[in-house]
Amino acid sequence: MPVDNSFVLSTERINLRKMNNNDVGNLMEIFSDPVAMEYYPSTKDEQETKKWIDWTISNYANFGSGLWIVEEKETGEFLGQCGIVLQKVDGVVEMEIGYLFARRVWGNGYATEAALACKKYGFEELGLTRMISLIDINNVPSIKVAERIGMKWEKRINKWGKDIDVYSVSL
Repeated sequence: MPVDNSFVLSTERINLRKMNNNDVGNLMEIFSDPVAMEYYPSTKDEQETKKWIDWTISNYANFGSGLWIVEEKETGEFLGQCGIVLQKVDGVVEMEIGYLFARRVWGNGYATEAALACKKYGFEELGLTRMISLIDINNVPSIKVAERIGMKWEKRINKWGKDIDVYSVSL
């Protein structure tokens, strides 16, 4: 496989790389799937997906992190996205580990593996001392990922017009 210098992180099974404008089709697999997007306000169309990519690329430039594309290491197959993004919680800016994967790969541990790599990256490379995940109160699989990477339930807030649980981990 050719060397790609856009890789941000690698684990045993996956690579995380910077998102780019060629990822519209990849992301549409998730964003157009009502089951995968159940806990988001709505699915996204191609135009909204392009805006998502632009927002992500600006996060890389402005904050040194963002959501990254997760690919299977051996094949380069698109699996999902995971990374570290800014969120405002009760008026405070926090760094969130976010993850969203294609439904066809659910249950294989990719979200946990990617989130764990992002946690390590946030603490070791970005110098963070605390990170959160904001999770819909009914999204049990995402809650389990947060718990598997050492996050603990902290509080319930109202964000995006619904109840959201804040999970956190600190150094």
